[in-house]
Amino acid sequence: MQAEAGPEADAYPQRRLTRKTLREETLLVLAVSLGASAVSALISFVGSATRPGGLKDQAATLNGSAAPGRPWLDLAWQLFGITSALVPVALVAHFLIREGAGLRTLGFDRARPWSDLGRGTAVAAAIGSSGIAFYLAMRGLGFNLTVVPEALPEVWWKFPVLILSAMQNSILEEVIVLAYLLRRLDQLGWSPGAAMATSSVLRGSYHLYQGIGGFIGNMVMGVVFVHLYRRWGRVGPLVVAHTLLDIGAFVGYALLAGKVDWLPTA
Repeated sequence: MQAEAGPEADAYPQRRLTRKTLREETLLVLAVSLGASAVSALISFVGSATRPGGLKDQAATLNGSAAPGRPWLDLAWQLFGITSALVPVALVAHFLIREGAGLRTLGFDRARPWSDLGRGTAVAAAIGSSGIAFYLAMRGLGFNLTVVPEALPEVWWKFPVLILSAMQNSILEEVIVLAYLLRRLDQLGWSPGAAMATSSVLRGSYHLYQGIGGFIGNMVMGVVFVHLYRRWGRVGPLVVAHTLLDIGAFVGYALLAGKVDWLPTA
């Protein structure tokens, strides 16, 4: 005998994803990830801009110690921070699977590893040197804080954590602010230009804690990344490019800080 369905069986009927649902979902994903970071960065920038002294005399530290003098506890906090920051990406994957797609539809998979690696490396090489030059110029003009990419203790896990941090940043930003956001805005009927502007301004805004230079530089990078994503239809190469750029910044600073004259330190 077939058991009767309980009253809860029809409590959550399958429904088509409406524009309202997609809009609310997108706002919630941003609210628990980089949208919240944008608000935090704005508050941080206001605090820096209203503090006595110039912006370049202040520092923005990206990877600092979470438990000074306690390396194992520090490592635990570092790994916790990296993994918990990726939860919104898992949430995005869940939402995409719910609609019958998945991260594969964004081009975040292993379908074309060598192509993604080659394209990403080329993009990183093209952006890297110009990005450093732009940062130095903006700091020299007083529009940027001194960015300290890492301030970790000299322990065995320092460089692995910096590499993992770079990977986490790139996956979070490119999957959510580039691929997922553009997909949702397309589904909501936004024009390509409006979607590009929204993604790029959002990317710049959560870098405001670095100053005006950080905002402008990352906004321009956002425009380039949106163009390349539209052209290639894959976010994989942009994740590779962003990872390489951050590894270069984090590890490069760790190796060169205090040893070369052109690299500002706090």
